[in-house]
Amino acid sequence: MRSFRSLARLALPCIALVSTAAAATLPAGVDQGPTVEGVTEYTLRNGLRVLLFPDATQPKTTVSVTYLVGSHHENYGETGMAHLLEHLMFKGTPAHGNIMTELGRRGMDFNGSTGFDRTNYHEIFSASPANLDWALAMEADRMVNSFISRKDLDSEMTVVRNEMESGENNPHSILVQRMLSAAFNWHNYGKEPIGARTDVERVNIARLQAFYRAYYQPDNAVLIVAGAFDPDEALRVIAKHFGPIPRPARKLPPLYTDEPVQDGERQVVLRRVGDTQLVGALYHTMPQASPDYVAMDALTEIMTRAPSGRLYQALVDTNLSTAVEGENWGMHDPGVAMFFAQVPAGGSRDKARDAMVATLEGVKAQPITAVEVERVRARALNDFERIIASPQAFAASISEAMASGDWRLFFLERDRWRKVSAADVQRVAVAYLKPANRTVGEFIPDAQPERSPVQAKLDVAALVKDYKGDAPVAAGESFDPTPANLDLRAQRFALADGMKVVLLPKKTRGGTVQFALKLHQGDERSLAGRDTDGDLAASMLMRGTAKHSRQEIEDALDAYRARLSINGDATVTQARGQTVRERLPDTLKLVAEILREPSFPASEFDKLKRERSTDIEGKRS
Repeated sequence: MRSFRSLARLALPCIALVSTAAAATLPAGVDQGPTVEGVTEYTLRNGLRVLLFPDATQPKTTVSVTYLVGSHHENYGETGMAHLLEHLMFKGTPAHGNIMTELGRRGMDFNGSTGFDRTNYHEIFSASPANLDWALAMEADRMVNSFISRKDLDSEMTVVRNEMESGENNPHSILVQRMLSAAFNWHNYGKEPIGARTDVERVNIARLQAFYRAYYQPDNAVLIVAGAFDPDEALRVIAKHFGPIPRPARKLPPLYTDEPVQDGERQVVLRRVGDTQLVGALYHTMPQASPDYVAMDALTEIMTRAPSGRLYQALVDTNLSTAVEGENWGMHDPGVAMFFAQVPAGGSRDKARDAMVATLEGVKAQPITAVEVERVRARALNDFERIIASPQAFAASISEAMASGDWRLFFLERDRWRKVSAADVQRVAVAYLKPANRTVGEFIPDAQPERSPVQAKLDVAALVKDYKGDAPVAAGESFDPTPANLDLRAQRFALADGMKVVLLPKKTRGGTVQFALKLHQGDERSLAGRDTDGDLAASMLMRGTAKHSRQEIEDALDAYRARLSINGDATVTQARGQTVRERLPDTLKLVAEILREPSFPASEFDKLKRERSTDIEGKRS
């Protein structure tokens, strides 16, 4: 997820590059692919891609295996699986006991790392045929024969927990995690590779083994050999150790989640124990393969590089911040650019945040200059030269390029740096540094942060095991509401004032009673143009009477175990409700009061008008 140039710090002092030609003869089952600037690609029949980068000037050899799997590929409940596998891959195979111990005994430098799109393992050792043979044999063996056992998982859990706690206790790391989570609604880039603690601690070993078998296969891996070695001999050894591994029959599931365009500003505020105030701004960007990625990379440098960076001058030179930094993450799918400022103790986070956002999003008014681009271009191209001169750094950069789509992206990105213009950077800045695309983060140190209680999982089965409940409610009767049945059951009569009444006696579950009242009003002449008046009048009826306020009406309905709704227009007002048999008289009495004695409170009418106006405006948009 790092830009290629961030790996330049791994590079040795620049020296002349001497590369031998690609292998003259190929072992059986090995096909040669493209060659670019001394790097040659080969492919085995099982799908393994091999990159050879010989450099006879080096005293060491680097072997690197990159698996195209990371946290991006994890399913629900599986966060942290790719990282767990990285740890367990050092626990050994039947043929190679404890791999970490064997590496140490041979004096090899080694490491593993997990990102969003890839997992990488590398060994750096004194150049010799024996060391190269052992390293390649070990990598081929653990590709498909690693133990991945429950025992090893349990023993490694303490190490993994320590990594988690280290990240959680680092203000910058935890703020990055929370900002990513807020910025990505659906894509797995919103979940850091370290994983959720509960997922990791409760991981199902069978699912972890299945994850390993699916992704740790030759057709999902890239083997890189760089430094001092003989290409012909290396290919022969690679074919010997990796060639027998069969191409898997399985098909990897497609990754089809695309993050939708962010539709408004987002904010993350963290209150945790710590001693560092931080503010940050994150913007969604493009994949590393995009032609615009270099322009965004240049923009990040222009903003943060000391002492010329715009953020540096706006925040550090003004004492709003003690340090600023920017990160343009190169990823397979659309990634992010992030900017951070460390605020001194007692300093204003609000002022630092506002100055940061104003500087970043003020590019439209203060365009990027050619001088700024030339300054960062020179540094970038120097970084590429240093990387190419160091097999270790170059292998790491190629690994990142593979995770982004292809190893040749490394060279393509360098070429784009040679051509990027101030106009390119300006265009990208205006397109992406927008409020609607922004997620702001703040880390607020707090010695005693307030927290809500953590809810443990409940044993619901135990809670309801002996539950008895109340006595069964009264059962209703089955009734077929055909016109004939309704005529037979219905009781019709008229009240003294002329109101027509229809009763339908029926046994109902729980003794519930439903009622409906329809009141006709006015005539064609008196009601012309009064439809809105009728609607508003009906809506005001339950907002207060001469005897009861709106709240008192609601409380009475609750006490009567009743529900009531009233609506109407110019010609009719309708009331519909439900209660229980024994509270029907009280409920009907309240309905009569609501209909005959409404008070039409002015304050409630003002609220109703605002509600309706808001509804109308919403429908217009």
